[in-house]
This record gives sequence, structure tokens and C-alpha cells, in this order.
Amino acid sequence: MNRQPDRSAADTAQALLRQAGRWRLWEIGLWLLAVALIFILPSKMLILTEIAILALFAISLDLILGYAGIVSLGHTAFFGLGAYAAGLFARDYFSEPVTGLVVAGLVSGAFGFVTSFLVLRGSDLTRLMTTFGVAMLLAEIANQATWLTGGADGLSGVTVTPILGMFEFDLWGRNGYIYALVVLMVLTYIARRIVNSPFGLSLKAIKRNQRRASMLGISPTRRIVVIYTISAAYAGIAGALLTQTTSFVSPDVLAFHRSADVLLVLVIGGVGYLYGGVFGAVIFSVLRDWLSVITPQYWMFWIGLILIIIVFVGRERLGRWRTYLPGAAGRLKAKAQAAEDAS
Repeated sequence: MNRQPDRSAADTAQALLRQAGRWRLWEIGLWLLAVALIFILPSKMLILTEIAILALFAISLDLILGYAGIVSLGHTAFFGLGAYAAGLFARDYFSEPVTGLVVAGLVSGAFGFVTSFLVLRGSDLTRLMTTFGVAMLLAEIANQATWLTGGADGLSGVTVTPILGMFEFDLWGRNGYIYALVVLMVLTYIARRIVNSPFGLSLKAIKRNQRRASMLGISPTRRIVVIYTISAAYAGIAGALLTQTTSFVSPDVLAFHRSADVLLVLVIGGVGYLYGGVFGAVIFSVLRDWLSVITPQYWMFWIGLILIIIVFVGRERLGRWRTYLPGAAGRLKAKAQAAEDAS
């Protein structure tokens, strides 16, 4: 007797997931614009590469913060671990970049799997301090283990061969940007598939009410471990991209300011919305570079002021232009049509 309603509910859920997973025109336009920037801004390739890497790092954090509700102050641990893994692998074993990305993702993902059990219990404050402590521990190891990491001087002797043996990194950063952009596009596509799947829907249920999700038969522990591992792998790949495009890695990749910056990026762009990491990375990087030129000593003040405005005014009010502009355009069109009909 109850099978038909259950089947109807399942079909409805599947239809909603398919609709949410469809590509929007603005998404396609965004990626086409990112490709077009290769020709529009040929002198800004290095900055664009940095934005692409930061966007991927922000997406990795958004997977756990925006969809699973796991707060972290030490996400840079996975970013830095991936950066060092890629650098050491290129220096001592095999310097092909794509292989290095895979290795960095596996190493960071494995470390994320191990440390995921530390964030399963406790409050948000406990998770903040635990993740922060893990990042501090790795940063101190990188600083003291000079025989492995080079210490404060950084890892030397890192050389990267052409991508897939065909595309060499150039001084202007053109191939580096294309490489980072392709990786960002591929991983964003995979992340879209994850969050717009039944697994992603279950993550949202866990975020809203973990006890209720458990009563519905959803296993919070297993799903949190899985998404935390995926998020760590994404962050490690972002760190590997930084190492490969700069041929250098130092303990700065494990510094606290990177965790703070990526949190700020998500606040600016929006949490729980994959493209929030992309938009936030663009806005943050442009503002940082612009303000550091205008006011080199006080650019952080203006960034902080913008953050305060977002918090106090509210993202909903700031984002009303998205609903206001289409509405205004519709009203103008209706008035023009009425005037034409009257004439």
C-alpha cells in the first residue's frame, strides 16, 4: 500500500536533483569568460593562475563547511601537505605535473581520512581548535625538518617538466593558467555532481539536523568521513598546483593566514554554494591587489570593512540586485508593450 507514495517521493527527489544539476547559461558563460581571459588579459596570467588556485582551495573548504557544516581553521594543513608532496615527488621521483597532482591528492586525502575522526565528535569550537592544532603541528614539522622540507628556506631543487610531456611552463604563465583552469573546471564539475546527488542531499540533511538524519537511516559518521577526505584531496591538489606553477614551496603554504584568507573568500562569495568560492576568490584577489596599490599599509583595513558590511547588512540585501534587475527589466518591457498597444 505504501510503495506507490514512496515511489512518487523518490521520483520527485530524483527530478529535483536532475534539475539542480543542470548547467545554467551563466555557468557556461563564466567558464567561457575564464577561457577568453587568456586572450583578453595576456599580461595577467600569473594573477589569474593564483585566482584559479585560490578558487579551488575555497571549493575544497566549502564542501565541508557549506554542505556538511564542519567548521575548520586548519584547512591549510591539507593545502600545504599537497604542496610539499608535489614538490618532493617532483624533486626525488617523477616531475610530470599531472602525476604530481594525483600523488598530492592521494596524500592529502589519506591524511584527511585519518584526521576526519577527530572532527566527528565535539562542538564547533572543538573542531575549530582541533583543525587549527593539526595545521600548527604540520607547520612546525615543515619548519624544523630541514633535511626533508628545507625548513624556513623552502624546498629547493623543484623542477617541473612539461605537462603530459607536451606543454612547458613559460615565463609569462600562460600554460600555467590554462593548466590550473582545466584542473579547476574538472574538479568543479566533479564537485557539482557530488553535491547534486543523493549523497550531497544527505550531507545537507546532516548539516541541518544530525539526529534527525540518523533517525531517517542516514549514517552521519560515514558521510562526514567521505566528504572530509574528498575535501582534503581537493585542497592538496590546490597546493600542488601552487608548487608546480611556481616551482617553489616553503612553510608559508601552512601559515594560518591561508586558512583565514580562504574563510574570508567564502564569506565574500557565499557558503554552501560552489561558485561562491570562485566569485569570492576573484573579488578577494582583485580587491587585495587594487587596495595594496592604493594603500599599501592599510589594505587589510578595507578588506575588514567590507567583511563587516557583509555581516551587518546581510548577503540577502546586498544580493537583491539579482532579483531587482530582472524585475525592473520586466516592468519596463511591460510598459513599452502597453504603450505600443495603446498607439
